[in-house]
Amino acid sequence: MEDGKYLKLNDIGAYKAAFHLSNYIWDLVVLWSPVAQNTVGSQYVRAADSISANIAEGFGRWGKKDKVKFYRYSQGSRKECYDWNANAQHRNLITEEQYQHIFQELEKLGPSIGHLIKYTKEKLKE
Repeated sequence: MEDGKYLKLNDIGAYKAAFHLSNYIWDLVVLWSPVAQNTVGSQYVRAADSISANIAEGFGRWGKKDKVKFYRYSQGSRKECYDWNANAQHRNLITEEQYQHIFQELEKLGPSIGHLIKYTKEKLKE
């Protein structure tokens, strides 16, 4: 909050990265066959969307504990995406390059969300 500026959701790096990742995954899934979309795809997109959605919900909460709870939910959704990413690769729904890109983005998100949790715990009052 420098110079009277309030933090906005789009100022949070973890949120922006999660938002872009979920839309990258969406852009892949919409090209799949209906059976792939209705099984792996819908769950994969929901898990990916949930990362940024939980960060957004936590950001909108007033209490520190409530904020942290939703940021932790986003970590859980991030972990779920590893499984859907592996399933998509195993079932030949994504290329190795796509798999690696998503995997690397998920890896970067972990510490970024962890930093958001730590920052919230340290800087906010109850």
